[in-house]
This record gives sequence, structure tokens and C-alpha cells, in this order.
Amino acid sequence: MSRNLTRLAPLAVLVVLAVLPYSTLQIPGLFDGVLNSPGTLQLLALCLVFGGVALSYDLLFGFTGLLSFGHALYFAAGTYVANLALTELGWGLGAALALTTAVGIALPLLVGGVALRVSGIAFSMVTLATAQVGSIVVLRDPGGLTGGEEGLALDRGNVPDVFVGVLNTVNVYWLALAYLAVVYAVVAWVTGSRAGRVWQAIRENERRVEVLGLRPYDFKLVVFVLAGLLAALGGVVHLLLLGGSTPRTTTADFTLGLLVMVVLGGAGSRWGAVLGGVLYTYLDSRLTDLASSPAVQDLPAWLRVPLSEPLFLLGSLFVLVVFFVPGGIAGVVARLRERRSGRRPGDGGLPPGRVVEQLREQVGAGYGGAPRDGV
Repeated sequence: MSRNLTRLAPLAVLVVLAVLPYSTLQIPGLFDGVLNSPGTLQLLALCLVFGGVALSYDLLFGFTGLLSFGHALYFAAGTYVANLALTELGWGLGAALALTTAVGIALPLLVGGVALRVSGIAFSMVTLATAQVGSIVVLRDPGGLTGGEEGLALDRGNVPDVFVGVLNTVNVYWLALAYLAVVYAVVAWVTGSRAGRVWQAIRENERRVEVLGLRPYDFKLVVFVLAGLLAALGGVVHLLLLGGSTPRTTTADFTLGLLVMVVLGGAGSRWGAVLGGVLYTYLDSRLTDLASSPAVQDLPAWLRVPLSEPLFLLGSLFVLVVFFVPGGIAGVVARLRERRSGRRPGDGGLPPGRVVEQLREQVGAGYGGAPRDGV
């Protein structure tokens, strides 16, 4: 019975989130207005989008053990390509989405085809370098297409009316919810498939997978392309939500933000990654408001300076989670379940966040240097 309830939990959460715009409930301290006000719905939609993008990153990092520093490149490609198709080419949303999908497949296929030829820290550096190239191209504003540091505003003339205007914020919210649901369903399906089990085996011991006669490169390329495509589609929803493309989405800081989301929620856990993405985005927004509030500005300098930097606070939270709660929120829940059931840690499979512990051990031993499990 409890297992059936656990399986139905995502559906129950989806239903609650779907009917949320009909609620006039006010939660003081968490949101400025009632739940169905446009401002609150936009913040919630932003949280849902980054919940989905964080899950796409967890597919790489948490489930396969690939520490990419270039995931922002695909998200940015999604928002900029769709924006250019709508604004510069005058295409409709369907055609723009088709073009973004094609780019969302081709770009990670090209980058992954090169980057996955190496492993460990070299792979991370190659992905970081390609993302930096993308960021430089956007900031240089070639041909006036990307808007440079100012970003690129969206011409809403070719966007369906249901996604335009403050009164239609609820439709964009439902679009963001649909995006998150699709990403969750895809990740749940692929991680439960044969390929998903191979990805987890690669995370644990890639050389053992080779000994079994499989080609890890092919499996890693598939998950790299899939994660990039899901991130690119998230960029399209982000574009419709904010009404423009910003160069901030092309930076390495953006990818580091995704890493913090996944570690905070629990790497290797679907609901943990989503929760981490939602929580990080909410805190990022609320801490930014808090930093500019009179309550913080009137504090002594030794308190005002750190509290005025949301990234400093989120970075400190990341360090604390890595050292004291390596499994993130999902890891804490898994450990509590094990204690209540009397099982030993790990009896029900690897706990969420194990990839973070592995990464920490690898860094301590020299990344990629020492073989594991005697292989």
C-alpha cells in the first residue's frame, strides 16, 4: 500500500500544482501576494522551469556521473534560437520550437562527440571551454543578433495570444508545469530502461562496463544529447516567461547554479533534483529582494556585506551541504527511511547524493587517477 502511495505521489503533486492558480490563499512571508496573483505565478513558473532544467542536469551528473560545466550552453541555445526565429525570422511558435529542437540535438551531439573522448577533469574543462565560447559569441553580438550585454527582447507579435500579457501569466505557468512534467516523465522512463542501468553502471565503474563488452562512449553520448535537448526546451519556456533572452544564461555561473540545485536536492534523485531547482530559484529571488531591503541595508557592515550578496549565501549553503549533507535533501529522507525500517545504509540501493561523495573522494585522490573497486 505504501509503495502504491509513493508511486502516486508525483501525480498527486502534479494535480495540486495544476489547480494552484485557482487558489486565493495568501502565505505571508513566502509570497508577496495571493497564490493566483500574476507576480506569484511568475515566480512559481520560474521555479518549475528550473526544476526541470536541474533534472536534465541531474541526468548527466547524478545518474551518469558526468560533471559538465557547459550545460548552460544548451539552455542559452534554446532561448536565443527560439527568440531569433520568432523575432528576426518572423516564424510562428511551432516552427521556432522545431528549429530549437533541431539545434538542441545537433549542438550537444557536436560538443559531446568531442568532449566525451576524454574523461574526468579533462571532460569538465572541455565542456567549460565550449560554454565560454558560446558566452563570448553572445556578448560580442555578431550582426546585432544577440543584443550583447543588453540581451535580446522577444517580439511577441508571433507568440500565440494565450502566452502574452499579464492576464495570461497563468497559461505560462501551466506551460512551465507541463515542461517539468514532460522532463520528469522522460527522465523516469529512460533511467528505468536498459540504457539507464548502463548509465548508472558507468557512474559506478566505467571500466567494468567496458569489460562487459559495452561501449560507454555511445551510452554517454546519448545521455549527453538527451540532457542538452531537455535543457534547450527549458530555454524556450524561460523565453516565453520572461519575454527575452539574457546573456546571464550563457555564463559558467549559470551552470554552477544548476550544480548547486542538484547537490542541494540530492544528486541521483529525480524528485530531489526538482526540489533543489525549485528551492534554489525561490531563494535566489527572495534573497535578492532581501539584499535590497532597508532591514539589511541598515545592518552593520560585517553583516550587511555578506547578506547583500545572494550568491555568497547560496555558495555557502552549497559548501555546507557538500560537507555535512552530501546526499542533499533526498539523502536525508533516504537515511530517515532506512532508520525507521531498520535497514542498513545502502540496503535499498545507492543513496541519493552518492555521486557527490564519489566526486569528493576522487578529488582527494587526484581526479581520475586511482581506479576503483580493484578494476
